Amino acid sequence: MTARAELTRRAQDHGVAVSYQDWRGRLVEVSDETLAAVLSALGDDAAHGAPGEYPSSAVAPFPRRRSWGFTVQLYSLRSRASWGHGDLRDLVELATWSGRELGADFVLVNPLHAAEPLPPVSPSPYLPMTRRQVSPLYLRIEDIPEYEGLSASDRARVDALGAPLRAASATSALIDRDAVWVAKRAALEIIYGVPLGPGRRAEFDSFLGRDRKATEEWAAWCAIAEVHGPDWRSWPSALADPGSAPVTELRRTRADRVGFHAWLQWLIAEQAATAQRAARQAGMDIGVIADLAVGAHPGGADAWARQDVIVPGISVGAPPDEFNQRGQDWTLPPWHPGRLAALAGRPLGDLVAATTRNAGGMRVDHVMALARLWWIPAGMPPGLGTYVRYDHELLGGVVAAEVARADALAIGEDLGTVEPWLGKFLAARRILGTSMLWFERRADGTPRRPGGWRRGCLATVGTHDMPPAAAFLTGDQVTVRAELGLLTQPEDEERGAAQADARRWLTMLAREGLLPGQAAVSPEEFTVALYAYLTRTPAMLVGVSLADAAGERRPQNMPGTVDEYPNWRIPLTDGDGKPVLLEDLPGHAGIRAVADAVSGGLRRLCTPGNAAGVPRQLAGHPGAYCAELTTLANCYSAQRPLTSGLG
Repeated sequence: MTARAELTRRAQDHGVAVSYQDWRGRLVEVSDETLAAVLSALGDDAAHGAPGEYPSSAVAPFPRRRSWGFTVQLYSLRSRASWGHGDLRDLVELATWSGRELGADFVLVNPLHAAEPLPPVSPSPYLPMTRRQVSPLYLRIEDIPEYEGLSASDRARVDALGAPLRAASATSALIDRDAVWVAKRAALEIIYGVPLGPGRRAEFDSFLGRDRKATEEWAAWCAIAEVHGPDWRSWPSALADPGSAPVTELRRTRADRVGFHAWLQWLIAEQAATAQRAARQAGMDIGVIADLAVGAHPGGADAWARQDVIVPGISVGAPPDEFNQRGQDWTLPPWHPGRLAALAGRPLGDLVAATTRNAGGMRVDHVMALARLWWIPAGMPPGLGTYVRYDHELLGGVVAAEVARADALAIGEDLGTVEPWLGKFLAARRILGTSMLWFERRADGTPRRPGGWRRGCLATVGTHDMPPAAAFLTGDQVTVRAELGLLTQPEDEERGAAQADARRWLTMLAREGLLPGQAAVSPEEFTVALYAYLTRTPAMLVGVSLADAAGERRPQNMPGTVDEYPNWRIPLTDGDGKPVLLEDLPGHAGIRAVADAVSGGLRRLCTPGNAAGVPRQLAGHPGAYCAELTTLANCYSAQRPLTSGLG
């Protein structure tokens, strides 16, 4: 047997792809070097499952009605009372206003996972230290009950810490997480000194009792990181094992610091629960939709505590595609498929349970990871990776069962290279997909008609990795990429292609009666029309980017950059770069116009018997679509569950 044949045999035994089809449809052979490195990292643990608590027939709850809600990078939404960084009180106010006044049913936020306990704080919400805990950056200091118990002098000290940051909220300056965390941490240290009364102590103990092991592991990691830095791989070797005697001793000697970080998680859980409760009280059927990142930092708390399932020497990412032709390396370590299966998927179940504890829904970043992940051996460029299989039946069942237990929706971010069968599998589990307008094109590149979209999905115009809607009309999306050197073809060709794409969408919007056929339109009118278009699709959920509605021209994140672009630090601003605060939202014309277009569009299309202007999804005459539409209307108005036709 040749060396290649032996590698192929071993790869097949471990679910490692020896070849794959790239974004152009070409077959790519994986190199021997890559196969050898991946197989070495996997060892002898093949992906054999063990009996677990998750039934194979589990399905997630399905939306009870067609609805819409804002999608927001919460840190970017500041109010006059927040400390230079959006917080959970701002989320309460956004949910309350949009639910009561606009008829929104949800607010989808970025991952709120916890970062480093000391600055510098990583800016990316998708590269956390843990996915099990929430970042105290999102605490509203004044909402902590013990704040009221401060002495006059201590309260003055806390208020003085927040004053310059509250002033910064009213500017368009980039968000400074380090300054925010330095001030909030100092304030929290002061408040931590206030003794808990008997009732509050009982509440704290009850919180710890719900998930004591995970909370104390995180708190211990933070206490050690305060001394040795936020990467456990650089700690003294005696501290590498969370269960070792030296770690136990350090937890004893630094018990106050361990207690502080556990206390922070209690506070953030209280405020997160308040946000979800406020959303439901405002009439939202879903409420807050949390975001679960695809992984966590290789030196962080999750990687330290779960070394039994984390694979060192490997990072995950994506192969080359149309938009990232060098591929992507997300620097996140993968879970071992065999060890994860041997644990019956419990580590994933714990994550889903933690994510949905104070939410009505969960978005799963890169949901394709339930079935396969792109593994990149250390030292190799992302294009030289390969796919590794996971037990999708097991992991899909874990997600469905846990969200069902929490009575929460599951939304999979399935944008990019997706195997056709995976969409059907997720639909069978009632895990919604994500359909993004810019990617919904037919084979000839023209926009897909509304009736060709799927129903079981969250429909959006863009994502946090894409330029805002206005930038596609103005050409700003080409300008910023050209300035950063990210274009893959000459700028004039890229600009011409972008203009042609915009014209195709203008034509489609005019065809749908959402824009005039010949007259020039403004970026604001273009944005409103795009969101109105989403309501004409069968999609059960429509996500409205708050940044789009405000008129923002800059993307929150520019893939392929690190320091060249202020990723994840852009506050909410309008088309002129002026700050848009929480208090400004009710009177903001652009936000009102988009909200009215979406809520009005859903109301019109969910009126039984209404076929005017509605795409013929059922390939028959308008009356055939009306029959289907009546089912959707009943689902929307009577809040009845829709039990079939998820694809």
